[in-house]
Amino acid sequence: MGKPVDAKRRSYWLKTLHQWHWISSAICLIGILLFSLTGITLNHAGQIEARPAVETRTAELPTELLAMLADGGTDTKAPLPAALRDWFVHAMDVRIGDRIGEWSEAEVYVSMPRPGGDAWLSIDRVTGAVEYERTDRGWISYLNDLHKGRNTGTAWSWFIDLFAVACIVFSVTGFFLLQLHARQRPMTWPLVGLGFVVMLLVAILFIH
Repeated sequence: MGKPVDAKRRSYWLKTLHQWHWISSAICLIGILLFSLTGITLNHAGQIEARPAVETRTAELPTELLAMLADGGTDTKAPLPAALRDWFVHAMDVRIGDRIGEWSEAEVYVSMPRPGGDAWLSIDRVTGAVEYERTDRGWISYLNDLHKGRNTGTAWSWFIDLFAVACIVFSVTGFFLLQLHARQRPMTWPLVGLGFVVMLLVAILFIH
């Protein structure tokens, strides 16, 4: 009487694990490819030549906008006034958003780092002279920064966390599927052990 119950239970777990395994694998597929490829590019970053493209723009603030900077104080950190941010969008095609500016007596400096590059904006509080510089390090650098979560913002940080959870589900369900099929596949656990031992030996012998 016990065998039919065991067979039924095994069938249930096989079906459930397969369902969770294929769903998590479908969710993780593109992400695993991206993180695997960028893992290679990050590991060989020294051999991959990058040629940053630097763009510089200059302008001069209108008098009425320059007057707004007089009320910003010194040695503080605060965003630029909304009217000033709008002017940069229309006059220089620069989107500052709610980034914090560093206010000193002489200038306002806004740092605008992003994946795959960097940018900064400097406003002279006396003359109204504006200087903007943008550096683009290419798409490989962009993808590498996505891998590291560098300057990617809150939404991408949440995506990485959710992707990591999906990968855990994919791995754990894969482990239990291996366990269920191990009797018919004698090399299952030796191969799992080999993967662990190789990683451990490399870490012990070659990482100093």
